Amino acid sequence: MAKLYFYYSAMNAGKSTRLLQSSFNYRERGMDTLLYTFKFDDRFGEAKVASRIGLASEANTFDADLDLFSDVLSKRTTKTACILVDEAQFLTKNQVHGLCRVVDELDIPVLTYGLRSDFLGESFEGSKYLLMLADELVEVKAVCHCGKKAIMNAKYDSNKKIMRSGEQIDIGGNEKYTPLCRKHFMEGVIERDG
Repeated sequence: MAKLYFYYSAMNAGKSTRLLQSSFNYRERGMDTLLYTFKFDDRFGEAKVASRIGLASEANTFDADLDLFSDVLSKRTTKTACILVDEAQFLTKNQVHGLCRVVDELDIPVLTYGLRSDFLGESFEGSKYLLMLADELVEVKAVCHCGKKAIMNAKYDSNKKIMRSGEQIDIGGNEKYTPLCRKHFMEGVIERDG
């Protein structure tokens, strides 16, 4: 029986690497996968899921207007064994409901990967509904500069000061964001002294 999975963490935990490995495992066994990523994340090229360790794959893209259930219906084949969604925090409530329909009506497992919260410690819409509706929640561990588990995403400016306001969606990587434990997030310490 198919399930909806949400693999969540702070940044730099290897979520995209896990997604690409899962897709590879299905394909190695002769099954097809459909990959999706957020349309506006083009840091590694358009329509690509890429990891910081150099793995990448072509992907379908989604934005807030895409009907994911209908898109999966139009793209699936008899060999489609799994749907994988990167940057799942950017899904809308309706898209999460659409992925539930993929699982429940089409009996295709859906693996989603995303951030639990934004740089202000607030929930993204997609994460909120995945945390409520996923059959399986899997925390992927990220590490703070102090060595503790990172559960927060800090956005910082050019002076290495944590930003406490701004737009929720601002695509970027290590040049703009860093994973922190709650203590260092609250204290505003983004890197180890010395």
